[in-house]
Formats: sequence, C-alpha cells, structure tokens
Amino acid sequence: MNRPKPDDYFKDWKEREALSEAMIPMIGKLYRESNVKIYIYGRSLINRSVIEIMKYHRAVRQVEKNELSEFETFPILEALIKLNLGSANIDLGKLAVKYMALEETVDVDQWVAEELSDFVGDEGVSLEQPQDVVLYGFGRIGRLMARLILEKTGGGELLRLRAIVVRKGKSPNDLVKRASLLRRDSVHGSFKGTIRVDEETNTLICNGSEVKVIYANSPSEINYNDYGIDKAIVVDNTGVWRDEAGLSQHLECTGVEKVLLTAPGKGDLKNIVFGINSNTIEDSDKIISAASCTTNAITPVLKVIMDKYGIKHGHVETVHSYTNDQNLIDNYHSGERRGRSAALNMVITETGAAKAVQKAVPELAGKLTGNAIRVPTPNVSMAILNLQLEKSITKEELNDYIREVALHSPLRQQIDYTNSPEVVSSDFVGNRKACIFDSRATIANDTSCVVYCWYDNEFGYSCQVMRCLEQISGIAYKTYP
Repeated sequence: MNRPKPDDYFKDWKEREALSEAMIPMIGKLYRESNVKIYIYGRSLINRSVIEIMKYHRAVRQVEKNELSEFETFPILEALIKLNLGSANIDLGKLAVKYMALEETVDVDQWVAEELSDFVGDEGVSLEQPQDVVLYGFGRIGRLMARLILEKTGGGELLRLRAIVVRKGKSPNDLVKRASLLRRDSVHGSFKGTIRVDEETNTLICNGSEVKVIYANSPSEINYNDYGIDKAIVVDNTGVWRDEAGLSQHLECTGVEKVLLTAPGKGDLKNIVFGINSNTIEDSDKIISAASCTTNAITPVLKVIMDKYGIKHGHVETVHSYTNDQNLIDNYHSGERRGRSAALNMVITETGAAKAVQKAVPELAGKLTGNAIRVPTPNVSMAILNLQLEKSITKEELNDYIREVALHSPLRQQIDYTNSPEVVSSDFVGNRKACIFDSRATIANDTSCVVYCWYDNEFGYSCQVMRCLEQISGIAYKTYP
C-alpha cells in the first residue's frame, strides 16, 4: 500500500479522488445491509461526498501528525466488505494506521479478518422490533434530532422516527412550513435527503420514513396507538416541563414507555452526560434528562483533568451564542438583560452548568462557580475553564494528555482536539463531539490552568442526546477500536 510519490500532484489527486468515489458504494452497502458504520478518526463516512471523504483523510494529519491517504484506507475497506460483519462502528482510519505500523508485510485481507474476528458472524445490535420515537416539540433541537434519527435509520430495524408533536400554527399551510424548517436551516444547511408533504394525512415522508405530525396542546390529548405507535420513547424538546411530575404526563399517554428531556432536569431526575455517567441509566428509568449543552461540553474535560491532576476549585465562563429565548431587538423580557437586542449586544446572564456538573461528577460538588455571556453569533459557543489543580502541570503535558484522551480513550466521542492556529467558532458548526479542546489557547502555570473548549451548542449537544436515546433504546454498538 505504498502511495505514489506526488511528482505530479494533479495525477495524485485524481487517483485519490477515484478511490474515494469507489469507497462510497462499499460504505453504503455495509451500512444498509449490515448496519456497519464506517468512520475516519471519529468522522462518519455515511452519506458523505467524494470531497468530504478526502478532507477527512487529510484531517488525520492534525491528530496523528501524518496525513492518511486513500491509498492506505481503500484496501482495508475492500477487506471489510468481504467479511460477514454484524452491526458495528468501525474506524477505518485507525485500522489503516495500525496496519501501516506493522513491522513486516502481512496480507491485508488476512490481517483485517484476524483484527475483527470478534465482529465476524456476530449479529451485533438487534431489537425485537424497531424502537418508535416521538419528538415532542420541533424547535432547534427537535429538528436536529429529526435529522439525526433519520440519518441513523439504516435498514429500519433499530430507531424509527414515527411522529412529531406540535401546537397548530396560525398559518393555513402549517404542515408545509414545518417541512420547510426541517428542509432548510440557516446554520446547519439543507436536509440531506428528500421530504414529501402529505397534507391529507398530516404526514411528512422523510427519506422513506413516514412521520406523523400530531397537533396537540398537551400530552393528555394524545393516544399514540391511534397512529400505530406503541412503546415509544418521547423526546421532549420543549423545556416546558423539567421535573418528574410534569414529564410524567407523557407516560400517561397510551403508547409511551419512556421520556428523554433535552434540558437540565430538576429535582431527582437523572441528568445524564453521555460518556460520563451514562452507565447509571437503568432499564427501570422511565424519565431521564440529557442535561444542557454547556454541561455536556464542560463535564468530559473537567472529569479527565480531575482524574489525572485533581481540581481544588475553578470558574467556568461560558461565551454562548444567542438563543431563541432572547429578543432580536430591545423589548420587554421577564429575565434580566435578556430583553436587550441579542444581535447587537454581549449579554451577561446566568448559567447553571457549573452546578449541574456535580450531578454527573459528584466529586466536583461545591468546587465550581460559573457565569455566561451571550454573544451575537447564532451557533457555536465556548467554555473557558479557569482551574486550580492539586498537581503542577505544563501546557505541553496538559495538551498531550487531552490529545491522547481525544484520540484513544472511551471519551473520544465526547472530546475533540484541535491544534490549528487559525480556527474560529464557525469552523465547528456541525461538529459531533460534545466539545473541542483548543490546545493553542491552553495556559498553564504550576498548579493553575486555563483551558478553552469550543462546542456546537445545537448539533454537538443533539449528538449527545442521540447517544442517550440509543442507550435507553437498548442499542449498544460494538466498536473498533
């Protein structure tokens, strides 16, 4: 698998372009027929374009300090397609890097078969019947969750988006407007697929999935069995109810089995940051919260720093994009300062994320303070963690440690890593990790450190919610590595 010397860069490009194009049907076949999802260093290759696949290969240079080429990954993918694989997540990039590191030449088909022997002939993920999912509310997070669920429908035997629940709008073409908001997004771009509107049956047909639009003012008005929906998980995106009493209204509906809240839960509700305390989810839990976007962003980094260096105390300052709760221009608002124009001002506001961390990591109870500044950007936020540690540390040591965690630990879905000197917030729109550690910005002095973590407060958070949804559905993918 020796790549040609790039004496002719254009020729090299065209050859790699052809290989990326040839990868697409193989990646699709593995996904549709075997529910095998292919990644390159955590970046999914499902439904990606030729250029996106090529960019993902080149991006490996940032983390492995050596560019990965299609000349290395293509033979590995060819070997994968020959195996009888069960449902799994497989990182093609890491497989290729491991193969290239071998000291002697080994047949690629044989090596891949041996490396993935535990995945061959294993059915992997299986459910007795597809899990019905209902989105209650269809705002920013609701629509992104719809995109994610539809993206992960695969062969249709696992998660199925069956319905969305909204209040009837004033427009006579309400259903068309709902479909348009799903189809087009000013921040995240267009929906990857097709959407057809059936106004006679109040249905959206999205990539072949039939999604009922149910109009209701409260959960008590709905019998989901009337729509052929049973044992559903309701994902409440409204934030109207955040305690057990309020969210239990969903459980009183016929056809509902569990509820997942996309906001910080109050009282005794379990607030789950996937990857940190998701192991505490039990089959008997009927209602759980996926906490907040900021809590999901800061908790993984705080946890790994605490585990290695200890944290005496710290302050979390969130620089957060404005949200729908603020006014576009100055107008009355019940909250302090939130009535001032979000598009023109930096607005100091409160955040409960610092306190909420302790629900996921009890060892940090009482050690953190926090505040937030809303800024005139529509998406992607930053958390600045100013920490006093129990051990001395240097910038290089801390960066190397977080880089290793981001690449090779069980938290690689939660923590991303960048060492680029040029990145800005818009570069992280659509990032699927809970946070992105900016190593260039790290400050360390003896037992003090300041770290900067970017996060897509909409999509990155929705991906964390999606991981919680899969777990409570009983879906646990075998993963390589």
